Amino acid sequence: MNLLLEAKSTHLKSEIKVTGSKSETNRLLLLKALFPNITLANTSNSDDSEVMQKALAGSDEIVDIHHAGTAMRFLTAYFAVSEGRDVVMTGSSRMQERPIKILVEALAQLGVEISYEKEVGYPPIKIKGKKVTASKVTLAANVSSQYISALLLVASKLENGLELTLEGEITSIPYIQMTLALLNDLDIQTRFEGNVIKVYPKETVVAKEMVVESDWSSASYWFSIAALADTASITLSSYKQNSLQGDSALIAIYEKIGIQTTFDGNKMTLVKQPDFKLETLNFDLNNTPDIAQTIVVTCLGLGIGCHLTGLHTLKIKETDRLEALGIELTKLGANITVTNDSLTLGLSETINPNIKIATYNDHRMAMAFAPLALKVPIIIENAEVVSKSYPDFWEDLKQLHFEVSEL
Repeated sequence: MNLLLEAKSTHLKSEIKVTGSKSETNRLLLLKALFPNITLANTSNSDDSEVMQKALAGSDEIVDIHHAGTAMRFLTAYFAVSEGRDVVMTGSSRMQERPIKILVEALAQLGVEISYEKEVGYPPIKIKGKKVTASKVTLAANVSSQYISALLLVASKLENGLELTLEGEITSIPYIQMTLALLNDLDIQTRFEGNVIKVYPKETVVAKEMVVESDWSSASYWFSIAALADTASITLSSYKQNSLQGDSALIAIYEKIGIQTTFDGNKMTLVKQPDFKLETLNFDLNNTPDIAQTIVVTCLGLGIGCHLTGLHTLKIKETDRLEALGIELTKLGANITVTNDSLTLGLSETINPNIKIATYNDHRMAMAFAPLALKVPIIIENAEVVSKSYPDFWEDLKQLHFEVSEL
């Protein structure tokens, strides 16, 4: 499905309820599988969370998680410590190109048996679940935080808990802290000192309802829309001012682009400040790489430059996001340079209209480019890919007077 996007107004006022956080939902779904007496509310309706839920509830020997990277990492750890459960974990062709070796080797330190069905280091993998008594693992710290969270989520169910030593500079610390905070909410004891994380064993938890906060990564597109509008007052729910999600850094980042954020209960309102002086942006996104696409597109729309670093994990996402951004932004007329871990956007006075944006099976490519419709008509190819994290995105976009036409 290809969609033509055009803005019928650049003066925006609306209220939108965003789906629950995929990151929180998938962590809590796994914890609910380990501790069935907890209940969940405001869970994500994303494809990734539905895949995760189906895999945890099923008993199939072959578990296909399609494009869901979080599910691949979390479920690998879950099935590895599920005594007597043998499964083959597989996924889409792109998933079979995304590395899993670091997590497999970490689990091997715990005595888990995992073998590769095709290419060494990549899915599909065969897992023989077993009871784990070992408790110490050493892991490179500059890898996807999902490997680390996968181990932490199952740690309390290990007989002797887990002591995880991280070597080097730690990537995406907020996502690790989110995982630990959710464990603490269930009264699971943890300790994070220096480069060592300890999770203590716990057989049962007290019955409790866990409410999922709405997704901050999804909120990023509304921050971008507010920035590119002439005037904007956009209210989003349900959000916490002191969020566990790393992408809540959006508030501080977009303040530098003239967006003021205020909270009233579980609602936050984004207001564009008039006559705000714009300057080239420089950000290290080591802790929040998922919002890089949104930020660079916002800067293009505003006609300002940016230099973004700390982006090395983007190369192993749904697509090589750095390469994809370079290709698509160049089509729009941008002056852009990418390296293995950074992106530099030069000043651009014009944006080419009616450009077809390829999405590479990547939900964030589709949604990050959509706000440019406030500046020029734009075509999003394979627009249905947003279902991976935000199925209602195109309908929500219509609430802000965007014309969304199927081609």
